[in-house]
Amino acid sequence: MCGRYTLQELNAFLQIFAVETELDWEPRFNIAPSQSVAVIRNSVDTGMRELAMLRWGLVPSWADDIRIGNRLINARAETIDEKSSFKNALKSRRCVVLADGYYEWKKNGKRKQPYFIRMADERPFVFAGLWERWSKSQTTIESCTIITTTPNEVTAEIHDRMPVVLSNSSATTWLDAKAEDTFDLKSLLVPYTESEMVAIPVGSAVNSPLHDSPDCILPQRELF
Repeated sequence: MCGRYTLQELNAFLQIFAVETELDWEPRFNIAPSQSVAVIRNSVDTGMRELAMLRWGLVPSWADDIRIGNRLINARAETIDEKSSFKNALKSRRCVVLADGYYEWKKNGKRKQPYFIRMADERPFVFAGLWERWSKSQTTIESCTIITTTPNEVTAEIHDRMPVVLSNSSATTWLDAKAEDTFDLKSLLVPYTESEMVAIPVGSAVNSPLHDSPDCILPQRELF
């Protein structure tokens, strides 16, 4: 799964996806579910790519209670076209979630070792995502989920799932409004190349979503 991640700056993404923003981004080192997260999507109004801030934890348009989003922070790639929460968004509301690393916890009995997983060359990247718009009683919430898949060799010893990381070319295809074939879209949702990623043990600071500072990504000796 993917339950925490980092995003330190936006400039590289603005150039890659040719979008502009007036958002004054502050570096984030411990982004958690229910918080606002930065994504690139196609504008509903213009069809052009735009940077948007969405609530992390997808709230389907048909939901009676927005708390359902707490259970939908991730979507499994294998069944994304079958689940009522995601199948409509797969066809027309795809996005990429901006990141430069994420956290996962390896369990050993009652102990958990957090790892910071990033690109070996520290370049930023994107997760495949979906978004939805929920409206009720004059309240509108736009929210998103991060898609997960089976782990690559770097992450397999830590957890049995990993977020779908898209290359620049795959992200372009994922965001293409004309791309509607479910089989082709699902073919993009595969484990990222392990040779380009590293997993670094970090300390317990990241365990609390209230702790959001560079301390979260400082390397530490493994607990076990």
